[in-house]
Amino acid sequence: MPDQSIPQSLPEARTPAAASDGVQVVPSEPSSPEGVSEGLTRRRLLGTAGATGLVLGAAGGAAGYTAAPSQATPLSSIGAGEAMFHVKHQPGITQGLQARGHLVAFDLAAGAGRKEAAALLRRWSETARRLMAGEATASDDTDVARDAGPSSLTVTFGFGNSFFTRTGLEKQRPVALDPLPDFSSDHLDKTRSNGDLWVQIGANDALVAFHALRAIQKDAGGAAKVRWQMNGFNRTPGATAHPMTARNLMGQMDGTRNPKPADADFDQRIFVPADSTKDPAWMADGSYAVVRRIRMLLDDWEKLSVTAQEQVIGRRKADGAALSGGTETTPMDLEKTDANGDLVVPINAHARITRPDQNGGAAMLRRPFSYHDGIDPDGTPDAGLLFVCWQADPLRGFVTVQRKLDRGDALSKYIRHEASGLFAVPGGAAKGEYVGQRLLEA
Repeated sequence: MPDQSIPQSLPEARTPAAASDGVQVVPSEPSSPEGVSEGLTRRRLLGTAGATGLVLGAAGGAAGYTAAPSQATPLSSIGAGEAMFHVKHQPGITQGLQARGHLVAFDLAAGAGRKEAAALLRRWSETARRLMAGEATASDDTDVARDAGPSSLTVTFGFGNSFFTRTGLEKQRPVALDPLPDFSSDHLDKTRSNGDLWVQIGANDALVAFHALRAIQKDAGGAAKVRWQMNGFNRTPGATAHPMTARNLMGQMDGTRNPKPADADFDQRIFVPADSTKDPAWMADGSYAVVRRIRMLLDDWEKLSVTAQEQVIGRRKADGAALSGGTETTPMDLEKTDANGDLVVPINAHARITRPDQNGGAAMLRRPFSYHDGIDPDGTPDAGLLFVCWQADPLRGFVTVQRKLDRGDALSKYIRHEASGLFAVPGGAAKGEYVGQRLLEA
């Protein structure tokens, strides 16, 4: 679990010029998360219908709604959060951590190929667009999320290595999608790894997230079946007195050194450039997601003293500051020693090993979820991290850092990688497009 953090809000670039690239420009309040719209949505109106006699009508297949009366109770700031679907980079990459998440992989059904995949991505994209706007699905909506707003829902789609064989698109498969190498900490369950298609769902409300998961599953119909599915969570936005780096189930601040969109080289590290010479054209503005189910051996970890835990990580547990001193954001002094001449930050500390300047500049954008899948018969909790990281080149990003961790990370003794996947996530769909259209209709 490389030591790089996700800020509470990572903004999409949204300017009038971007609108021509399919980016919907919506003004937001200064205190609202970037990409949040305060406009009315179907679900916001439905929430007031019973009390106010709201009239719903439909004409020509499109629903029309009267304005909500002034006495209607507004949604909370959490429910009102709205991420845009038609953006340069798919939603769910640069947004801040979300309270609930679902990761799900699908395999195409026997006999399904490129045509069926294109129809499926078209359905999925329309469903994602509607749900992210706080609207119902086009048909047979389950009403699970009725009364709730969009709650910052994001839905992200990717393609696995096997997808290209199944659809006859081998020549379009990126070299960067070659299978990940084996690592010493791997204890992988192949039935919960990889897949033809991958979907990441995140929201700040559990019912909104589940509603999207169920809609995506139903949309798959006979074209694809679920290969594996995992559920995760994070701290709910607003639960702390001020925005701060998230904590994982070990109690550590997790990800202090995450790259930020304001960094000069952010796009270069995270997204495939439009003029890339090593990636196919359909991956322009896309990214590569590495997904790992990392079990934390909490019984062993919690036997350590706080001081011992801090030595493993290389940072103070209370505030995330490096053991060399300062605050959470103070640069780590790798050469500082104590009165005995020992390094203050141990040579095998997780935070030292994962630093970009210790890995040839390798960096990735971490956007994980914690998980808890119950307790084993012997009383051991099945809990840990659904690790998701984003990079323009997984060989230079994740693989470089994980190989370094394999050679002596103090944290390795307390974690186990149990599932894995690598997915090519194309750029966002412009208005009138569906995700992956530039690949499937080339």
